Amino acid sequence: MRGVAWTSFQELMVNATLETLYMVSIAAVFTTLIGLPVGVALFVCRQQGLFPNRAVSGVLNALVNIGRALPFVVLLIIAIPFTRLLVGTTLGSTAAIVPVTLGAFPFFARIVESALAEVDNGRVEAVVSMGGTSWHIISRVLLPEALPALLAGVTLTIVMLIGFSAMAGVIGGGGLGDLAIRYGYQRFDNQIMVATVVVLLLLVFLVQKSGDRLVRRLAHRR
Repeated sequence: MRGVAWTSFQELMVNATLETLYMVSIAAVFTTLIGLPVGVALFVCRQQGLFPNRAVSGVLNALVNIGRALPFVVLLIIAIPFTRLLVGTTLGSTAAIVPVTLGAFPFFARIVESALAEVDNGRVEAVVSMGGTSWHIISRVLLPEALPALLAGVTLTIVMLIGFSAMAGVIGGGGLGDLAIRYGYQRFDNQIMVATVVVLLLLVFLVQKSGDRLVRRLAHRR
């Protein structure tokens, strides 16, 4: 290797890959925990929802639209005070989880809303006719029926999180993006740049392939 020894390169790549996996996995959990209820609320509070609420729907839609429209690089800068408040630092993979999650959950929330909207309304009406509560409709009809679409949305979100984690390297977020910037770009080492891109592409391919397989298997069982 040019620039760094082969053994050092291997160690750098392994550590950076593990940091990226750590960031993406934790951010995926928080994105799901935040985005799922927000997406459900967007669906049930809209005009044709189970309990329409214009005020709640307006606030949530504005929040999601702003989150999706804001460029992630800008969000990285804006979220620095909030990240420092939560984590105590703005550097490292743990700190990067905060802006990565903030950037991803609005996207996932909109996916959840769209997935629930695809559920056959006849099933909802059947549960209502049998005296089912709103909680029964959400937990036993909407979410189970929309599960394949939700899993596909989770896959897309994780792929996006991988890209966000790489961009977090701009502010010292650790992971493959940070490695590419500090050792590849700043030291003009094209081999490290290419290696990090290849690893990122492999991660995206594995996530997409695994997610598609799970969705097909679930759809086949249904």
